[in-house]
Amino acid sequence: MDKLKLHTPDFTDANIAKLAELFPNCVTESQDAEGLIKRAIDFDLLKQELSGSIVEGPQERYQLNWPGKREALLTANAPIAKTLRPCREESAAFDSTQNLYIEGDNLDALKLLQETYLNKVKMIYIDPPYNTGNDFIYEDDFTEDSDSYFQRSNQKDEEGNRLVANNESNGRFHSDWLSMMYSRLKLARNLLRDDGVIFISIDDNEQANLKRLCDEILGETNFVSTVVWEKRYSPQNAVKWFSESHDFVMVYAKNKLNWYPNLLARSDEMNARYRNLDNDPRGVWKPADSTAQGGHGTKSQFYVLTAPNGKQHTLPNGRCWLYTEPVLQQMIADNRIWFGADGNNIPSVKRFLSEVKQGTACQTIWKYADVGHNQEAKKEINNLFPESTVFDTPKPLRLIKRILQLATNTNEIVLDFFSGSATTAHAVMQLNAEDGGNRKFIMVQLPETCDEKSEAFKAGYKTIAEIGKERIRRAGQKIKQDNADKPGIEQLDIGFRVLKVDSSNMNPVFYAPDQISQGDLHEFAENIRSDRDEEDLLFQVLLDWGVDLSLPITRETIAGKSVLFVDENALVACFDNEGGITEDFVKQLAARQPLRVVFRDAGFASDSVKINVEQIFKLLSPATDVKCI
Repeated sequence: MDKLKLHTPDFTDANIAKLAELFPNCVTESQDAEGLIKRAIDFDLLKQELSGSIVEGPQERYQLNWPGKREALLTANAPIAKTLRPCREESAAFDSTQNLYIEGDNLDALKLLQETYLNKVKMIYIDPPYNTGNDFIYEDDFTEDSDSYFQRSNQKDEEGNRLVANNESNGRFHSDWLSMMYSRLKLARNLLRDDGVIFISIDDNEQANLKRLCDEILGETNFVSTVVWEKRYSPQNAVKWFSESHDFVMVYAKNKLNWYPNLLARSDEMNARYRNLDNDPRGVWKPADSTAQGGHGTKSQFYVLTAPNGKQHTLPNGRCWLYTEPVLQQMIADNRIWFGADGNNIPSVKRFLSEVKQGTACQTIWKYADVGHNQEAKKEINNLFPESTVFDTPKPLRLIKRILQLATNTNEIVLDFFSGSATTAHAVMQLNAEDGGNRKFIMVQLPETCDEKSEAFKAGYKTIAEIGKERIRRAGQKIKQDNADKPGIEQLDIGFRVLKVDSSNMNPVFYAPDQISQGDLHEFAENIRSDRDEEDLLFQVLLDWGVDLSLPITRETIAGKSVLFVDENALVACFDNEGGITEDFVKQLAARQPLRVVFRDAGFASDSVKINVEQIFKLLSPATDVKCI
């Protein structure tokens, strides 16, 4: 029976396999640090394969480079032996919600999500640290164990998460920020659907570098636009140079040919321009110019137009008619040309509201009147937390709603892996309430410790993650209250499953049995950590098997054994450790014909039962995939 590997994919091996298919002659062998032979790529040969001339040495080429880039790539590809542990007590509607709130380092979280959400996320929005010299960023170091790293850096929070200030005294001011973003964007791209898109908020400090970084990771041809957001409504006078009134929102598609933004709803002001001056049965219309620049017209578009009342209309200098004379006369006969109430005006084309696009294309300058500003964002979160100012730099709800309206339809997954105060989750719930959608969110937030002098800490919030979770709870309740009279509002999903990044459920002996000495065997007789329960094990299995983490989970007792069912028969798990899994019990599970079933290795009554399990399923449920941990 196969065993689950219970760690994230090794992207280095996967990339070597892809290159081996294209360039088999570039595959070679090398020794790893333990002296074991492994497959590798001959990079000199690969360079030659990709060059039309002799490659003799390094050549200058157009690229973005910085100290630490190679380490960032290695960090992105390196597997980790971690898991996501469910936390029911901090969740809301754990058993019914389809939303996720992941607490932990977002690099770890993105790696853990690779199997389950590969090519499944429609939209990503992130508001990463702006690298102002005061923000905290993540420092990734997989070359040593965490205890050694903490001793070296003397920097960790109460939960053991890594934080390092990137202040201006740091010699690698841009490099650290680029390395942090590179590995995360590389992993995030994998999660986007082929018609997916990512929006990234940024300011002038790293806007140019972020553009180059995204060009490399997402592809220059997939750049959609850089939006300028007016974040302030009044100037700041206490500045040395200019009062900054804007931030940027950078937009990249996974594949630009597969993603197009939705049209924005037409405003009442736009529609008010349409009237029905002649009671046309086709409805309201507005007059439009019936001429065009003469240089664009053909000979047949230059003529004297005779109106129905006999008046002749000549062209202004440098202009031609939009249409040839036969076409224009046909439009006159169809009452599509307006000559004024008395019939003597210069002709205009009637543009009917019913015939124009029922929406408007989005412009690249977003005014605060349309999408909100910083002060509005602070007011929104202060209204939810009247007891204290718990978060200083939220984004306005209308800004994220605009992004959601452009990028998503009603039943898609939205990811924000720099969640902060969880404005994105709030916006998803709000928009779902307005249009009846069923968008699902995945929020990821490091449990960054609040300053002990901050109002948030004094109000009882120790971490940013605690603020985010509480905002979702309060915002969800407020949305339901504000829309109490709306049909179907009770079905609105305002819950979320809290999952926390943690060490693997498996003891170290599971991953490196050769490193355990004979004298330590008694400590590792059990391959699963003693502090982990059935749901802990289940979620690591879901991750490893790539099963949706938001599927409903039920529990049944069968033959005295606790059995977990994920989405009825998508996955069935029994982690009994008493050696009580018998053939009769296995036959009862097989009768359910689940898609997948997993057992605990130590749970079988005997070796013969374990051997016969696969045969039982082959006979009673041949489509079932059977594994154990």
